[in-house]
Amino acid sequence: MPILNEAQHKIVSDAVAEAELSTSGEIVPVIAEMSDGYSDVALVWAAVASFTAMSVLVAFPDFAMSKWDLLFGGGWSDDWTMGQFASLVVGLGLLKFVGVWLFLLIPKLRFWLTPGPVKRLRVRARAIKHFKVGAERRTHGRTGVLLYVSMREHRAEIVADEAIAELVEPEVWGEAMADMLEEIRKDCIAEGIAAGVRDVGKVLAPHFPRAADDQNELPDRLIEL
Repeated sequence: MPILNEAQHKIVSDAVAEAELSTSGEIVPVIAEMSDGYSDVALVWAAVASFTAMSVLVAFPDFAMSKWDLLFGGGWSDDWTMGQFASLVVGLGLLKFVGVWLFLLIPKLRFWLTPGPVKRLRVRARAIKHFKVGAERRTHGRTGVLLYVSMREHRAEIVADEAIAELVEPEVWGEAMADMLEEIRKDCIAEGIAAGVRDVGKVLAPHFPRAADDQNELPDRLIEL
């Protein structure tokens, strides 16, 4: 199901066209439902749970063996060998790993258990990846800028080509980011992206003014992933 409808796409596309009237820079807005599936996070949590369970058994062997005898031996104690106890530890560890991994196959739970810093890094990495594919060095003056919004993570990134990065400090994009997120928080997604696009255009214009023979090298449209 699309994130934005046709009318909302037009709001952003019109903003890109308007912003590029005053600059030779090329602005590429991108919106994604989510930046990563975080399947590796499920494996990490499963490994942590497995290791914790095995560590508890090793730390309290007598308690673990007595509980096993109570549950499966009718309460009769047995003389455990080292091999039997090792099998218990490994077996419980494997069961714990599989159980937690299956539990975290549920996307919402997996996403909820993913730490914030991991989400932030994944969004940034995905933004850079799309920038390299869709904007980096695809303009004559290397003046591409990508605005990336990831809805599920509630994060946005601005990535600029090298010619722009040499002249514009990363902090300068703060106003564009703030204006964009202010509208998005109100659920005005298209309006927020459009506001960010216009602010980026204002930043680019003094450094990369539009020339009389300037050509539009990248499409003026919102890319929805």
